[in-house]
Amino acid sequence: MQFEEVINSDLLLAWGGNLKHYEKDALIFLEDQHPRFYHQVVEGKIKMYSTTEEGKEFIQGFFSPGQSFGEPPLFTPGVYPASAIAVEPSIVIRLHVDSFKQLLKDNFDIHYKVTCMMAQRILNKANNLKEISCNNPAHRILSILKTYKKDRADAATNQRIRIDFTRQEIADMSGLRVETVIRTMRHLHDDNILVIEKGKVYY
Repeated sequence: MQFEEVINSDLLLAWGGNLKHYEKDALIFLEDQHPRFYHQVVEGKIKMYSTTEEGKEFIQGFFSPGQSFGEPPLFTPGVYPASAIAVEPSIVIRLHVDSFKQLLKDNFDIHYKVTCMMAQRILNKANNLKEISCNNPAHRILSILKTYKKDRADAATNQRIRIDFTRQEIADMSGLRVETVIRTMRHLHDDNILVIEKGKVYY
């Protein structure tokens, strides 16, 4: 899925950005690390995740071509609250934080676009936290699928779209056991709320 670029790639390169290639499972940055770059996906898929003290992974989100990730710490003295990893071979534009901030200062329209994007993510995260606090597994799973569909261009139609998450990824995003996700999604399929076809999920 190709999203509209947060910031035009050519502009990022003109401001000193560079293209960084990552193999599958390559770490881009680590939780608690101080940020040095603005990151925007050109190709591939990036996952941000945090790890509990018990070692359980909680997925914060996935990012596709055109999307940026890990921006909030660029505006604070803080560190990354999550790690980022390439889940498939990927290309990412990296622009040093100082150049990124100057780019925003010199281009109000881009600054406004980045601000709106970050505000929408905060709202989505707040809504997701509210939804997954519900004990009903079906409610948790459907909230993730609805957010995924809403972010896609064809969300305005009533057509089902393929959900590009594995059952394990949905479990890691919802805080459920993967066995619970599999069982619940089968019930949702039986109730015609979603469709499972050859292992793929459509909602």
